[in-house]
Amino acid sequence: MLDQPLNSLGLAKPPSETRVVVAMSGGVDSSVVAAVLKDEGYDVVGVTLQLYDHGAALAKKGACCAGRDIHDARRVAEAMGFPHYVLDYENTFREAVIEEFADAYLAGATPVPCIRCNERVKFKDLLATAKDLDADCMATGHYIQRKQGPAKAELHCAADAARDQSYFLFSTTQEQLDYLRFPLGHLASKAETRALAAQYGLPVADKPDSQDICFVPDGNYASVIEKLRPGAAEPGEIVDLEGRVLGVHRGVLHYTIGQRKGLGIGGLGEPLYVVRLDPEARRVVVGPKEALSTRMVPLREINWLGDVGFDSQPEWHVNVKVRSTRPPRPAVIRPISATEAVVELLNPEDGVSAGQACVFYAPEGGRILGGGWIWRGR
Repeated sequence: MLDQPLNSLGLAKPPSETRVVVAMSGGVDSSVVAAVLKDEGYDVVGVTLQLYDHGAALAKKGACCAGRDIHDARRVAEAMGFPHYVLDYENTFREAVIEEFADAYLAGATPVPCIRCNERVKFKDLLATAKDLDADCMATGHYIQRKQGPAKAELHCAADAARDQSYFLFSTTQEQLDYLRFPLGHLASKAETRALAAQYGLPVADKPDSQDICFVPDGNYASVIEKLRPGAAEPGEIVDLEGRVLGVHRGVLHYTIGQRKGLGIGGLGEPLYVVRLDPEARRVVVGPKEALSTRMVPLREINWLGDVGFDSQPEWHVNVKVRSTRPPRPAVIRPISATEAVVELLNPEDGVSAGQACVFYAPEGGRILGGGWIWRGR
């Protein structure tokens, strides 16, 4: 085995003796991963998680997107000739992701459930299932790169910056990273992925990308939360930074930090933005744009992927993202413990909200060093 060359997944085994569990969502990305690995001769096993039944949850006839995605994944497996299993994870998903999403939103935070799903379901429970199936590794269709560094496996941004999913995968632990593979991370564009799907004749080659959170398919968070937490949309006051009442809102859950439109308090001169949510007092606090500016960001639940201990030095000079859609910006991290820190943004950012992630990047080279959860507003 010592003389055995590494295969394309970095394992010292022939592909035919290497079992790979592919997490298949039913979309084009994970389908291409499965097809490419099968074509390379790997022992591929496809697994799809049934996380959420849209039809039942939204009471819309024919809206069972979950069922359609499972069907699409099964069709790809049949076309490529590898086994496919469906695991019912609805209860796990509800408890680990949806319930927290609702509670966080009602507490005035802006949660990112896709990160929690990767952390608590896909890269925890599904990964454990892959090991139970005696798989040598698990592959996904995420656009991110795993590279072998001088010390250990490292997480790096995708080659295509427009598709990079590093913000949503910061909580991947080192143990998980050692087992995971991301075969699409090196591709230059999504067009290459679709070309591969067409090359293999996959039935999902032209399937559109999903845009919304899976259990909020129409983007209407408030309606989902009202179903989960009846009575949550209680009206209250819109106040300025001094507490003066400016108007009435229709429920805190309808508002997010940084929101300007739809406040219903026009004619007050300068534009006003939501700068804070106070669910206990049922208040939406508004102020001028400069009131959104934040420099100090407290974090907890930090996952660190650096080569030495996170709290082994007083500060780290890195780049950070405080929103998935923003580019990394220079910052200084000052650890409080192995899992807590305060991040100082060298250039203040607007709209930093509790419940969002703050992801750490090496100043050069695109390596992800981990990240943490923003847990207190301003």
